[in-house]
Amino acid sequence: MRLIADVHGATEALRLVAQQPGPLLILGDFINFIDYRTNDGIVTDVSGRDFTDKMVALRTAGEAVAAGALWNDYRQGREEELRRAYTSAIEAAYDDILPVLEGAEVYATYGNVDSPELLKSKLPQSARFVDGEVIEIEGIRVGFAGGGIVSINTPGEVSEPDMAAKLAKLGPVDMLCTHVPPAVDALQKDVIAGRAKGSAAVLDYIKEYQPPFHYYGDVHQPQAFTWRVGATVCRNVGYFRATGRATNHP
Repeated sequence: MRLIADVHGATEALRLVAQQPGPLLILGDFINFIDYRTNDGIVTDVSGRDFTDKMVALRTAGEAVAAGALWNDYRQGREEELRRAYTSAIEAAYDDILPVLEGAEVYATYGNVDSPELLKSKLPQSARFVDGEVIEIEGIRVGFAGGGIVSINTPGEVSEPDMAAKLAKLGPVDMLCTHVPPAVDALQKDVIAGRAKGSAAVLDYIKEYQPPFHYYGDVHQPQAFTWRVGATVCRNVGYFRATGRATNHP
């Protein structure tokens, strides 16, 4: 069993991983809005390099309010035009990357930059969309809970109460798979982007049920990739766009 997260448009790397034998678990963020290393992505394609550079500078400086104001000023009076442009770009991104999964045994959940229903509808038949459910894979009970924390109002964001409700449906599992990390400082803070992205609901679940393993992504440059919370080994399996490598379980 192999796991990856934060594909962010790495089509050819995903093709190579999908061709390898065995089940592949993909823990969200298939498409690339902004690559913070290069500022490439859908935002640059639609809104231009200058706008993206300003947005990245504010967000990496922790100026979330200013970044929100920049976006609101930019979209003022052209909301419908931008909605159409971004919808078209997102659909094109899924159409580019998802066909490489055809024929592979894939279990996929969504991340904060994903559009869950669009992702679900465009996955090939060999891939299964999973969220808020437990699947037995190679004799292991794997619980999936997709989505990212609420931040900038992207389609894949999930409130903490909704995440807690989703996790409660799982009950005890052998392996927990989420997009977001637990709210543990060393795991949730991106040392480059400067933002904490962990979920208190995920941490509460781990403390209550103590699954042997928890895999996740979302944070591209964490302080630590592996951490133990009680009896649970928590491990970040991203940033696939940068590494091109899958993590083998166990």
